[in-house]
Order: sequence, then C-alpha cells, then structure tokens
Amino acid sequence: MIIKNEVTNAILSRQTIREYKDIPLNDDELETLMKAALLAPSGRNGQPCHVRFITDKSMLEEINHDFKEFVGYDTPAYTRAEKNPVYHNAPVMAMIFSENGSKMDAGIMVENIAICAKGIGLESVIIASVGALFDGPDSLKWKNRLNIPENYVFDIAISVGHGDEKPEPKPREISRIQIVK
Repeated sequence: MIIKNEVTNAILSRQTIREYKDIPLNDDELETLMKAALLAPSGRNGQPCHVRFITDKSMLEEINHDFKEFVGYDTPAYTRAEKNPVYHNAPVMAMIFSENGSKMDAGIMVENIAICAKGIGLESVIIASVGALFDGPDSLKWKNRLNIPENYVFDIAISVGHGDEKPEPKPREISRIQIVK
C-alpha cells in the first residue's frame, strides 16, 4: 500500500503540463520555488548550480525567438513546438547552469522545483531543448543578460505556472523498478 501524505501526493500526482493560464506567480509562490531550489541536495554539498527564475514575459519571448532562430522554426525541437513557445507560455522559466555541467545536481534541483510547484498548487514542464540556445551564436549574449559566468554550461530548465490542461497519465514501465534482496 502506498503511504499518503503531502509529499507523496505531490510526487505521485505531478505530470508534465504544456499549457498554462495567463496568471503570474505571486511573490510567495516564487520565493517558495527559489527556496526549494536553494535547498536541493548536491554531491558533497558542492552547490554547483546557478538558477535564474525568469518572469519577464518580453525576455521569455526573446529567448524563444533566439532559440527558434537557431534551431529553426519548423524544427520539432520539443513537444508542441508547432504551437507553443519553448517556455510553453508559463509565467516563469527557471534555467539551471553549472561550472562543470553538473547534470546530476541540476536534475536534483529541477526535481525539487517541480515537486515544490505541485505541492503549492502549480504545474511544471522540465525542458532540456532550450539548452541549444547556449550552444549557438547567442550563448554569450544570454549568459551576460542572465548574469551567468561565461564558462558555465546550461544543464536544464523548468517552466512553472497555473496549468490549463489535465492530460491523462502516461503509462509507466513497471518492470524497470525492482527490489533486489
């Protein structure tokens, strides 16, 4: 039997949401997400990740423009690319960077943000494709605008907001989880 509590409910009910209402996050919601990112565990407590929570809609639109210019407007670089911007119209996109490309620590941080978001009534979509922007000609422009050191690499991003869809849960491959006694 699954043990139910606020944490397990958030984990077990979280889904990827790609449609968002045009409602900004309030200061308490944003501060809570930032605290969840800050308190994410990291290997040997190295805390290598730098995260930027972008709430400026014009900046999000410019990121989308530069990203699409680099990868191509007709490139299916992410789910629903034909109709959604790379940030999926969410009011916040958090981008995580690290000096040595610490994908493990960034993955832990992004999961903290995703579970925290669900726990406070928000939805999220984890995004890797926008990282192409930091492989292209506008990489330095965006690192400067986001106050990210030049030698840091993009690890992962997450968009968060008030969801505007309720998709059916996707099937999971249960055989991939086993107990070894």
